[in-house]
Parts: sequence; C-alpha cells; structure tokens
Amino acid sequence: MLALPAEPVWLQQTHSVQVVCADQVTGCPEADASYTDKKNIVCSVLTADCLPVLLCDQQGVMIAAIHAGWRGLLNGIIENTVLKMPDSGVLAWLGPAIGAQCFEVGEDVHSAFMRKSAQFSCAFQKQLTGKYLADIYQIARILLNNAGVQQIYGGDYCTLTDKERFFSYRREGQTGRMATLIWMT
Repeated sequence: MLALPAEPVWLQQTHSVQVVCADQVTGCPEADASYTDKKNIVCSVLTADCLPVLLCDQQGVMIAAIHAGWRGLLNGIIENTVLKMPDSGVLAWLGPAIGAQCFEVGEDVHSAFMRKSAQFSCAFQKQLTGKYLADIYQIARILLNNAGVQQIYGGDYCTLTDKERFFSYRREGQTGRMATLIWMT
C-alpha cells in the first residue's frame, strides 16, 4: 500500500500540450501535465513507453508531472509546463521510457522535429530501412535546456527491453501502465 497523502490527480492523457493546476481540478481533466504549489496534492501521469517527466523548483515550492510522448514533445508540453514553474531554478527527472535503440519512428516524425529545430538532429539515427531511431530522452533534454532547465536527472532506462520491471506498449500491444507520482509534504 502506498502512503500517499491524498488520492492522485489523474489525467485523461491525449498527447496534448494541455497543463492543469492539480489543486484546482475536479474529476479527470483532459491534459498531459499537472502542477501545484500546494502540499499533499499528488500530481501523476501514466506511461507505458512515453516519457514521464517530473519537475520541482530548488526552493521546494512547486512540482509538476508531465506525460511526454513524441507529439507532446514536438508541440510544447515541456515548455508549457516549465512556464508554470517559478524562476528559482527548476530541476527535472526523466523517468522510464522507450530507449534510443528501440524507438523507431518514420520520416514524418523526423521531419517534424527537424522543422522545429536542427538541434534535434543528434536525437535521430537513420536506419537502413529509411526509418529512424529516436532518442526521446535527448529530445526532452534539448527542450528542457531551451526552457532554462539545466539540472536534469534520470533518463537511463528502456521500457521496451526491460520487461521484468516495465510495461511497454510497443512490446506487448495492449498493456498496463506505470504511474509516476510527485507530491510535497
């Protein structure tokens, strides 16, 4: 049994860029990130290959949880969430997601990121098949750095290859989800 201070604020995740204040919502809002500056509010996201990102500020006054799939990363979910955080130095933790050697995407995904910025070229490796391997962790690091976040931790798991510890939608098709939670006491 988890010793949570309250029921988590669950989101109806749709690969959007919608961010909600966790202490001001009721039910299960449609969003892909939540934040709060209140104690004992549990921000949560569910993933099974997408990247969970947790944020906090150095002063310990605000937290956030982000569900970051490639669509959300491309369209601004990280930037939208960081904008809600104070300017007192934001720290980020990158949770378990599909690894760089397994996340195969098409030319459409690669091109969309290249149109956004040439910075992302280091996060893609072209394959003989014409597809690309995408490093979702590197993409997130670039976006976090661009948003002013320099202290980034985690980002060294692969949900697809580590079947003993993690669910993976790409590995199993229909699968469970992992919850990533953050709160302040």
